[in-house]
Parts: sequence; C-alpha cells; structure tokens
Amino acid sequence: MIALVAGAVVDMTIEDFHLSGTQIGDAKQQYFFDSWDCSSCHGYFDQTNEPWFTWKGSLMGNAGRDPLFLAQLATANQDVANVGYFCLRCHVPMSFVTGHAYQPDGSTLDDLDKDGVNCHFCHSMVDPIYKPGVSPSIDQTILNALVDVPAYYGNAMFVLDPFGRRRGPYTDAFPPHVAIPSPFHRTGDFCGTCHDVGNAAITKLPDGTYQYNTINERTPNEDPHSQFPLERTYTEWKLSSFANGGVDMGGRFGGQGATVVNSCQDCHMPKVTAQGCYFGPTRTDIARHDFAGASAWVLEIIGLHYQNDGNVDQDAILDGRAKAVDMLERAASLEVEQQCGALRVRVINESGHKLPTGHIEGRRVWLNVKMFDASDALLAEYGHYDSAEAHLDEATTPIYEMKIGLSEQAAQLTGYPAGETTHMSLADIIVKDTRIPPRGFNNAAFEAGGAPVVATTYADGQYWDDAWFALPEDCARAEVTVNYQTVTRHYIEALRDGNYTDNWGDILHNLWMQTGKGPPIPMVNLEPATAAFVRGDMDCDSDVDFDDLNIFLSALLNDAAPEQAKALADLSLDAKADANDIQGFAEALIQGG
Repeated sequence: MIALVAGAVVDMTIEDFHLSGTQIGDAKQQYFFDSWDCSSCHGYFDQTNEPWFTWKGSLMGNAGRDPLFLAQLATANQDVANVGYFCLRCHVPMSFVTGHAYQPDGSTLDDLDKDGVNCHFCHSMVDPIYKPGVSPSIDQTILNALVDVPAYYGNAMFVLDPFGRRRGPYTDAFPPHVAIPSPFHRTGDFCGTCHDVGNAAITKLPDGTYQYNTINERTPNEDPHSQFPLERTYTEWKLSSFANGGVDMGGRFGGQGATVVNSCQDCHMPKVTAQGCYFGPTRTDIARHDFAGASAWVLEIIGLHYQNDGNVDQDAILDGRAKAVDMLERAASLEVEQQCGALRVRVINESGHKLPTGHIEGRRVWLNVKMFDASDALLAEYGHYDSAEAHLDEATTPIYEMKIGLSEQAAQLTGYPAGETTHMSLADIIVKDTRIPPRGFNNAAFEAGGAPVVATTYADGQYWDDAWFALPEDCARAEVTVNYQTVTRHYIEALRDGNYTDNWGDILHNLWMQTGKGPPIPMVNLEPATAAFVRGDMDCDSDVDFDDLNIFLSALLNDAAPEQAKALADLSLDAKADANDIQGFAEALIQGG
C-alpha cells in the first residue's frame, strides 16, 4: 500500500513509473536534431501539403508548449510525486533523449524538448514487437540491446534507434541521410504507442476494481489494459470495425480518392498527391502531416501565448486550427425525426473511436436543441450554453463524456473526498463514461480493454445515441446542433485554484478568458421543419383519450418507460416527465384532442 507525505501528496518515486523501452541514456542526443534541421528539405515549398508546415500547426508540433498540459502537469505533480516523469514521456518525449525528464516538473526543458513530438523522434521509432520478414533486420539488434523490451503498445513505451537513423514508409527514397523502410510507420500500432494510456501506479484487481501499487516498485503488469484508464483511443480503434477490415466512409475521411479507411493515419494524415521533400518525386499517397483532431481551442491558446516566440508559426497554427475544426465537423452526423409531440435526435459517431475520445478531463459533446414558432420566436431550448458564464444546462440534454473519481479507499489514503474528482493522477474509479462508441462496438471487449460504458447503455454494434425532446405547441421548426468543448469552466478553475507550485494555472485561466472562455465548437447542425400535433397525444393517433392516460402514467411512474414516452409526457418542457406535467395532460384529456 501507499504512504502519504505533505497532506494529500502521494510520495511516489521514478521507479513507480519505470516502463520498458528506451530509457534516458539509451539514445545518443548528438544523433537527434530539432525540426528546424528537417525543414531545409521538407519545408518551404508547399505549405498546403509539405510535412514541415503542416506539422508545425499541429498539436504534435506544439506538445511541449501546451499551456493546458503544463497546468495539468503542475497539479499532477502536487498530487503524486514524480508522476511528471511519466507524463513527459508522451507529451515531451525528447526529454528522454536529453535526460530532462528526470526533473518531473518540466523546469529544465530546453528548446529540443519543447519541439514536442518532433520529426526525428517519430521517424526514429522502432516497432518494439519484432516481426520477422516485416521489421527491418537492424531492429532485432536494437531490441536485444535494451534491458526491458515492451510487450505492448501504449504508455509511451517507445523504442528509439539509438543512433537516430531515420525511418519512413517508402522503399524507394534516397535522401541525404540514412533512411530505413519501416512498415511500422503505416500502422495504427505506431500511434498506439502514445495514444493508449493507463496509470502505471494503479493496477486492476481480479474483481474489476483498481488499487494503488506499492510505493517504489514498478507496475506488476505493463499491459495498459491492466491499469486505470487515462486514455483508450488506440484500444477503442483496435476493437472497432475500422481496425478489423476497415469501413467504407464514402470519402468522409482518408484524403483524395479514399473510400475504405482502416488506420489512424487514414483519417489523421489524409492522402494527397504531393512531394514529401522539395527535390523528391510527386507521389499519390503522401500522408499529410496534419494530425488534426479535436485540438482547435488548445491550438488557439498556444498561438496566443507564444505570439512572440519565433518557434511558433502563427500561420501554421491558424491552418492547424482550421483543420481541427474540419475534423470535428466530420466526426459526427445527425438524424432528426418527429413522432407527434416529440423529436427524436440521433447522434451518429463517424469516427474510429469513442466520441469524444482522448484525454479524460474536460472534453464533452452535447446536443443543443432550439424550437421556434412560425414567426421565429424561441419557444423552448434544451442544452442551453451561457457563453458569458461558460455554463451548460446539463439537466436538459444528454452529455457524452467521461468522468473519473476516487473510491472510498483512495479518499482515505489521499485526503480528498470520495466521488468525482479532477485529480487525474489519483483517480481509481470511472464515475461516468457515456461517450458514443465506434462501429463494431462490443461491450465485453471494451470492458476487458478498460474502456467500459458507465452510467448509460449501448447495445453491441451501436455507434449512435438517440435522444428525445418534447415539442412545444405552435412549434414550426427546430435547430439541432451537436457541440464539442475541450474544457469546462469547472476544470479550468480547478487547475487554477489547485495550483500552488507555479503559475501555469493562472496562465491557462487568463488564456481561457481571452479566448471567450473556451466556447463550444459546432460539429454538425440540422434545421428541420416540424408538423402540427395534438398536445398530450401519447400514442400518436391524433387524439387524447384514456389510452394516452395509461402511457402518460407509465412515463411518470416507471423509470424504465421508453424515452419517447417520457418526452411526450413532458408537457411542461423541463426535460423530464414528472408531477409538473399532470395539469397539462389533464387539460389535454378534458379537451379530448
């Protein structure tokens, strides 16, 4: 079990976060260059498609400068000593080349570290699981030289070529440096190296609960699935239809000429006809280095905070932000159908993982539904967002998100209250995970992979969610919008108020204020016309009688009643069927339709 120091801080050591793969000292720093070195050949010739400009505008290219990450790093280190060593492995991987990860608060990071997930890092990665006849033969020698070879993809258990020999997807490239053809770089396993994260200090027990490890001891199991889930994007994809044969998305993702998409790269590095370097051949399958995801707001605050930093290209940031918004707009679709006095809204997950996916704190997707009369007067609204207060009316709409918490045992050990928490490095329970699964979803497989559904239900194979909303009388049309938001006000304020070691919490809060308090980004919108209906008509037969009364009472008294019935019974338009609706139904019944 763990011991406590300094109040709520858990006194762990770097040993608690030791993982297999390249360690500090294994890769020789003199062989690894910053991205500026790559720009001389891979930049300044085609801003639309070249690797240099597109990467500079991505969150990958700015991971070492991200104010949101740096604010999270500070509070995480306050909660768990030395956890920053683990965090830096993903966000600032070059710190394991420079050795600066030994300072877990990031205070010694230099320009090479802040280069983020840079060119030389990715293009020196070795598949840790050697595949005879596929992996470059030199890889076996590199793996044999390691003390501990990773058996899994995840937790940034990366392996680097110690001499920085660069690798890529092509067999016919002849650059002025060593270039090793690497099939690994075309696979989702490559991305899974960092995009599947379990807390290495918290282990899953046979009964499915989680427990803190013994202090100053390595994790008993390096499989991320055996650890408390912090991110399961790779697992979500690996268990989806996309990774198992691919999905024909009709050109929604993948770039020019794409139909079936399979890998992470298909969506996040769309194919274009272009050159990879200024003197190279034009190819029809250049993977553009967009790495676009849901990072629009984070890129905005990076551009704002580093507006006078020559290492941050403002034009590239603007381009990267636009691509992130475009990716969000492609990630979901909508269907809307009226059933007498209720509107069914189906949110469809078009991505290859949960919607939303990734970092578990703050991210959320929700429905905003507005209803208007024939003169365009607003009659009702569900999921209202108050931009001035950065407040969402959570009671009237479904919210797709993951929330974490502390068990009673963890609360006793840490001094923090049990239940929902913003202390990610200490969390040992999932309070809620209502995010929409991808195509090919299977409950048992996702549960085993540490990506369970919590506080709602999705059937096997379901990659959508249906929500029902009561229509007001005289409604003529509706506006239905799926919104995405990276951070909530609650989380931003928690990072500010909980930080007592540096000023990154204040910096982040100021950036949040300057950017409109991180407003939601519309993903998709529909504006259907609505037809006249009979108020109180529960069975949709255009009248109100005792048949409707039975359905109405069931909706009020039975939690398991169909969601459609609950919406039809919501005559007070407060997003729930309860006693407030009785008078309205009685009036409708007396009128008899």
